[in-house]
Amino acid sequence: MDNSVDYAALGMKIKDLRLKRGLTQDQLSELVGCNISHISNIENNYTKLSLNILLAIANALDTTIDYLLATQYTGTSSGLDSAIIKALKDCDDEKKERILQMIELM
Repeated sequence: MDNSVDYAALGMKIKDLRLKRGLTQDQLSELVGCNISHISNIENNYTKLSLNILLAIANALDTTIDYLLATQYTGTSSGLDSAIIKALKDCDDEKKERILQMIELM
């Protein structure tokens, strides 16, 4: 079993979330407290990131570390579950009812 972090996948996930949040690398770097080149290097797999930076990025992107790493470990879907729950919080009751109906159909 390979327990190494896939930094390329992590960087892509961070970039995808950053773009979905409408943030530039410069804006994310300011929120995280590092320089823009570090964010670029993380997203492009030129450098590894520390746990402190990973936590700061997760907070800045309003997500969880387990969501960012969810595809890299087995035996749990808690990261995806957390992301779904977080997305549902912004939905009104009508949307939640439609989502529930779709889930039940699946």
